[in-house]
Amino acid sequence: MKKEVKPELPEKKLPIGVIDSGVGGLSVLKWLQEKMPHEDFIYIGDTARCPYGNAHSEDEILEFSAQMIDTLGQKGVKAFVVACNTISMLGGENLRFGYELPVITMSLGTQILLNTSPTKKIGIMATPFTISKDLHRSAILAADASADVSVVGCPDFVPLIEGEKFGSLKLRMTITKYCKEFREKGVDTIILSCTHYPFIREEIEKEMGPGVHIVDPAEQTALDVMETLGKDLLKTEGAGKAKICCTADISRVRRLAERILDLKKCEFSEIKLVEL
Repeated sequence: MKKEVKPELPEKKLPIGVIDSGVGGLSVLKWLQEKMPHEDFIYIGDTARCPYGNAHSEDEILEFSAQMIDTLGQKGVKAFVVACNTISMLGGENLRFGYELPVITMSLGTQILLNTSPTKKIGIMATPFTISKDLHRSAILAADASADVSVVGCPDFVPLIEGEKFGSLKLRMTITKYCKEFREKGVDTIILSCTHYPFIREEIEKEMGPGVHIVDPAEQTALDVMETLGKDLLKTEGAGKAKICCTADISRVRRLAERILDLKKCEFSEIKLVEL
């Protein structure tokens, strides 16, 4: 008997949409491209209004997110990936904005942290908005009430990263300031709960020393995307490309992208978001 071939869903050929407040989500795009090399991506970074986590209200963040989602929806995508911890704090169901498509938010990294930390002394680096939601700490304690969780807000990191202040004295002093509490409390594992922070992961690792593990939840987020799409919607052939679209400073975005992405797989353009 001839084996029945299941017809391919038309959505399978569509790109995956990715949104972020700025360039931090490029660190997530890196993992998305690595885990799903056949997929195409459309990335939108709202560089004109970054940072979200320091200076905007929840209502403003929702409005900005809706504009990015609607812009992607009009272009045609098969899923939305929220490559921003601040936006992810609003919850995937609140970010659908009328679209019947999967919405994958940033992983909290709870089990990774608990499996990695030998003493369960865990540190969370995040923006003030993310910290105000308390989801990371609560999830860790819900999974293991014996964990000792330290939380440090890092409002200066995003402006320094977006401003390309890599290797500067200001950045080194800021890292030292934010790591001080973690060192004093004997933290052995830290999660980078902002997608911008992997840009300075090596500097944070150097400051904390070889005995401290630094966790980037972007890899788990990429795996979550793969699981959500499943075999019916994941592309299995062809060389994927990423269209990186930002609302301002596209030359700067390209320079920052060059630090972590293969630019041969990327196109860059400056766009205007859909007005609601």
